[in-house]
Amino acid sequence: MSNNKKFVEEITSREEDYTKWYTDVVKKAELMDYSAVKGCMILKPRGYAIWENIQSILDKRFKKVGVENVYMPLFIPESLLQKEKDHVEGFAPEVAWVTHGGEEKLQERLCVRPTSETLFCDLYKDIIHSYRDLPKCYNQWCSVVRWEKTTRPFLRSSEFLWQEGHTVHATHEDAEERTIQMLDVYADFAREVLAIPMIKGKKTDKEKFAGAESTYTIEALMPDGKALQSGTSHNFGDGFAKAFGIQYTDNNNKLQYAHQTSWGVSTRLIGAIIMVHSDDAGLCLPPKIAPTQVCVIPIQQKKEGVLDMANELLKNLQDAEIRATIDDSDKSPGWKFSEAEMCGVAIRIEIGPKDIEAGKCVVVRRDTREKIDCKLSEVVETVQKTMDNMQKDMYDRAKEYLDSHISDATNYEEFVKAVEEKPGFIRGMWCGNVECEEKIKEDTTATSRCMPFEQEEIAKTCVCCGAPAKKLVYWGKAY
Repeated sequence: MSNNKKFVEEITSREEDYTKWYTDVVKKAELMDYSAVKGCMILKPRGYAIWENIQSILDKRFKKVGVENVYMPLFIPESLLQKEKDHVEGFAPEVAWVTHGGEEKLQERLCVRPTSETLFCDLYKDIIHSYRDLPKCYNQWCSVVRWEKTTRPFLRSSEFLWQEGHTVHATHEDAEERTIQMLDVYADFAREVLAIPMIKGKKTDKEKFAGAESTYTIEALMPDGKALQSGTSHNFGDGFAKAFGIQYTDNNNKLQYAHQTSWGVSTRLIGAIIMVHSDDAGLCLPPKIAPTQVCVIPIQQKKEGVLDMANELLKNLQDAEIRATIDDSDKSPGWKFSEAEMCGVAIRIEIGPKDIEAGKCVVVRRDTREKIDCKLSEVVETVQKTMDNMQKDMYDRAKEYLDSHISDATNYEEFVKAVEEKPGFIRGMWCGNVECEEKIKEDTTATSRCMPFEQEEIAKTCVCCGAPAKKLVYWGKAY
């Protein structure tokens, strides 16, 4: 057991140093490693498996709402990127450029994609001619490069994995409907699969995506009180269409500009899962997203019949399409328990000679460490029920934390005090002027996270300047 204790002690306490705790969990659970390229990370099997589950589940949900997958080139010619002025200005500081092919200097620089709006626009102008060609609802799973100055595993890296959807529609109304629809897909996925509650709303003009007419967001709250932008959906209007000449003939035989959307989530979601659910023992994952849902751990496995029964339980679980493994290594049981906890196994099953004799095993939840005696004949049903309870309980705890860390401020003194003393979201009215956003950021480092869809009037005046208020805004410090 001394080895087991040492194993756990290698994680810094979350209360002692939150940043180091996060890095320790990421590293000790073997989710990623640092690469030879500064700011880029290597996703190890366990970390990539979480992304595979995110991708698999989301992809099915995309297809249910009529989205098709494509793949676009990695490189974007500079002349193509320059076609949408606001867009290129927004990304210019983060763009990586290719200037040579082999030893020859390229005639035109190539941008390593930071996002693919321009590539999709270049395709759409050639394949859209009539209203009968609309809508086009495409998505790609890929990596993008944004040369970040400060990086942190999963939350911000120079190259990261994501999906980016790009759709084209006949009207502004159709585009807006798709924009909101995809935001809802993200929010539902976060709630139902990741067990993370989200605040949904619209970004201010200052915070919207470069080149977008409007940007909508889902915002999660981390245990250190900081917000994490977890997914965005953008309505581009006809701005890109005018820049790239994407036109179609409507049913009155008149030429019209198309309307577009874009939406995406990334491996940043893995960072959110880690922070919202994990603890000082390591990684804790909701069962629906955990790569290993169950690990069977035989006790005194050299005794006759123990391994046979452990493998029988494993087969029954796998036959029920539960993601299950067995740890039949020669490590001590205590070490195996700690390792399963560290690595985010949702449930472990302990089975030894005395359990077999009694016709039972022990089912242990990772989140609460509750031990449940279970008949060997009822293992599959018990595991399925326990995973359902665990999924719900993990969401409920996260929702309770979110709800208890939202405070209201009606004037600037209250606002500044809330930022300093109450980590979390702060609701405050806003006059609509960017100068107030900038002052708040300069004074407190808090930013506008979103204007929620469900608007309330908690005061008549702007929380910053005292002028008549126009919108309720969620503010907060963010990653």
